[in-house]
Amino acid sequence: MMTKRYFPLAIIALLSTTLASCELVQGIFKAGVWTGVIVVVLVLALIIWLISRIFGGRS
Repeated sequence: MMTKRYFPLAIIALLSTTLASCELVQGIFKAGVWTGVIVVVLVLALIIWLISRIFGGRS
């Protein structure tokens, strides 16, 4: 009996979240792209720094 009571509420909640998800996905994607770019740049900088420390001229 409880399932029948909450089923319409669950359907409304599901529809409200899926219909508004386009803007949410767009915002997450924009943040994800910039976060990914920053992480790649930082990892490349770390690798270059480590290589220069290992093979760098210690004169």
